[in-house]
Amino acid sequence: MRLLIVEDEQRLAETLAKGLAAEGFAVDVVHNGIDGLHRARTGDYDLVLLDIMLPGMNGYRVCAELRAAGDETPVLMLTAKDGEYDEAEGLDTGADDYLSKPFSYVVLLARIRALLRRRTRGGAPVLSVGDLTVDPNTHTCRRGTQEVTLTAKELAVLEYLAVHAGAIVSKSDILQHVWDFAYDGDPNIVEVYISTLRRKIDAPFGRRSITTVRGAGYRLVADRG
Repeated sequence: MRLLIVEDEQRLAETLAKGLAAEGFAVDVVHNGIDGLHRARTGDYDLVLLDIMLPGMNGYRVCAELRAAGDETPVLMLTAKDGEYDEAEGLDTGADDYLSKPFSYVVLLARIRALLRRRTRGGAPVLSVGDLTVDPNTHTCRRGTQEVTLTAKELAVLEYLAVHAGAIVSKSDILQHVWDFAYDGDPNIVEVYISTLRRKIDAPFGRRSITTVRGAGYRLVADRG
């Protein structure tokens, strides 16, 4: 899942981004309404965390512009303002939920997951490729009946491959959807994660489910050994 945070309080934005990344989300951050609207329009996001009091363009306008353009990405508004009229205005512009600062991170995370479940009608589907299953709702992976322990980032890479099972996904596709847009490290990090996944989900079970398509990328296929 990919999230966009539009928040001008940089310390808060960085704290939220770090916490959500640890939960396995890919997170992008911008600090004003104009950049937020541009990023939301041009990126592929599952949810937007949107502050109301923003420089350049306030959150109400950003949300209204998105909805006017037919963008139905869930929007969770964050604000230091606290009042039923502020909440009503936020919801009237098309926001899906509203959270007043200061808020509990646990509550924020629960609201995010609730909105994502609502978008997918009760939860993201369990992904199965042969006897390999990935459950985005419980953040678990199994090979047959045996659970395979993966880190949040490993699970995110595998989930992206599973969503596109049978198709070739490029290294840049994985970087774009699993890492944030500001990532400027070695793109070969993808190869490291693919290698680790093979050691965890394939090698112990005598499988070769993650294949390399030379010059193109990777493909996840069913392999029963």
